Amino acid sequence: MAFDEQQILPAVREMKQLDKFLESDYKYGVLLDSHLGQLKGIMNAVKRADKEMFLHVDLIQGLKHDEYAVEFLCQELKPAGIISTRSSVIVKAKQKGVYAVQRIFLLDSTALEKSYSLIQKVQPDYIELLPGIIPSFIQEVHQKTGIPVLAGGLIRTEQDVAGALKAGATAVTTSKRDLWKTY
Repeated sequence: MAFDEQQILPAVREMKQLDKFLESDYKYGVLLDSHLGQLKGIMNAVKRADKEMFLHVDLIQGLKHDEYAVEFLCQELKPAGIISTRSSVIVKAKQKGVYAVQRIFLLDSTALEKSYSLIQKVQPDYIELLPGIIPSFIQEVHQKTGIPVLAGGLIRTEQDVAGALKAGATAVTTSKRDLWKTY
């Protein structure tokens, strides 16, 4: 899956952004901040618009961020994929047949090495690397794991997007709507 050639995955944090995503030509998006009471309505609107949404489980308020939550989300809402920092969530998403995106943060060398170990065990479908503005790490993570990388976090300019894509990112996740229009 290459997101129908999308280079940007619009990341939705608020309802105005959701409306803009639904009106856009993009097929795939990412739902960030939300709460349990909103999910069914959001996903119904996404399906009506013939779009697909990745749910960031760790950022859904009112839902414990574990494998049981993923099972519920996959059965009831049928997202395109699940994003999480938790390995048990990634494993369950894969079992449920949705795309599993392991989110990792570039904090320091120790955190990166722990992430490599986790990724080797879990084998997510994608890795979302934050911050996504460091091209050398996008290349390194992809080369060391063989797993497609999504770049996210601190993506502010067209140059940031271009740099991440040139470094080998499959796509860039961003909530900056002006960048949605460019790509």
